[in-house]
Amino acid sequence: MYQIQYLNKISKAGTERFTDNYTVGEGVQDPDAIMVRSANMLEMELPQKLLAIARAGAGVNNIPLDKCSEKGIVVFNTPGANANAVKELVLCGLLLSSRRIVPAAEWCKTLKGKGAEVPKLIEKGKSQFVGPEIKGKALGVIGLGAIGVLVANAAKSLGMEVYGYDPYLSVDAAWGLSRSIHHAQTLDDIWANCDYITIHVPQTPDTKGMICKEAISKMKDHVRILNFARGGLVDSDSILEGIKSGKVASYATDFPNDEMIGVDGIIAIPHLGASTPESEDNCARMAANELRDYLENGNIRNSVNMPMVSMARDKSTQRICVLHRNMPNTISRFSGILANMGINIENMQSKSRKEYAYTIVDVTGDIANEAAQKLQSLDEVIRARVIK
Repeated sequence: MYQIQYLNKISKAGTERFTDNYTVGEGVQDPDAIMVRSANMLEMELPQKLLAIARAGAGVNNIPLDKCSEKGIVVFNTPGANANAVKELVLCGLLLSSRRIVPAAEWCKTLKGKGAEVPKLIEKGKSQFVGPEIKGKALGVIGLGAIGVLVANAAKSLGMEVYGYDPYLSVDAAWGLSRSIHHAQTLDDIWANCDYITIHVPQTPDTKGMICKEAISKMKDHVRILNFARGGLVDSDSILEGIKSGKVASYATDFPNDEMIGVDGIIAIPHLGASTPESEDNCARMAANELRDYLENGNIRNSVNMPMVSMARDKSTQRICVLHRNMPNTISRFSGILANMGINIENMQSKSRKEYAYTIVDVTGDIANEAAQKLQSLDEVIRARVIK
């Protein structure tokens, strides 16, 4: 029986993925795994028993990744599950940033009560809200993951010239990207060539504040910037200065702060990127499936802190799963311990990710638990468990 704790309300599409072999809910104590959306776990005491955390969404800056890695807790996210929802909001932001629809709609509210004069007032005042069409304009897409590829392809279908930048472009993403997208070699290519720029990268020490005063100075005059990825990717002071000077024509963001709200030229959206029922269902379903596959089979897919290792189950064997530090000769030590115990290895997979590694070993016989205990005693082993 596995215990799953919810730190937020989780869509039924995810919760119904758990069988009778699971106890689930917000009140679960001492869980084997946690499902979370936006709850802040950074200061949370992590139970010793905890094996995994699944974030029903892409961003994981509310989860203490380093602490989890040290304790052998696998952290999953759901890349691509909310991609279409975010793509649609980016396209909305693209149009809102161009056609001045938001201030125009607000201005219309001021005409309430003007009676028969409203049509004349509208014709007289509408010129203040003129904005350019996006067809034929250049859009720079920084980050060509699940969302970036969808945005790039959709913008191209709307008649835009699209430049994509991603030095870590995956093979799968490349297959899905329209062949008519221009491949920018550097960020400077994006800054210099694009009328609109949208960011779709994770927030890391390297990407934090990537849209800054220096970057904006290299952009076209009257550039329009969109941020539906993470608030910290854009330096607020630099954006406000760019808006004030006119260098930046508009900034559409899903992560407004106090200084941005109410500023003409800034479209502040209250973090609605994944706020669709379809997205919430997709994220919850994917997170639940990842947890089940890890707890029941030891497979790791879509982890943000551990290597991805997946191996088909042979029910005639027992499976030993080992999270360990990435050190020389570790696998040979594992094999030696098992050989000395007379255990035959039927199948094995091992992969590393920076300082951590994960190994799955399928063995025959009934002494897998004893073997796991011996493996656990090794200094480099963080956690060893058996799945029967």
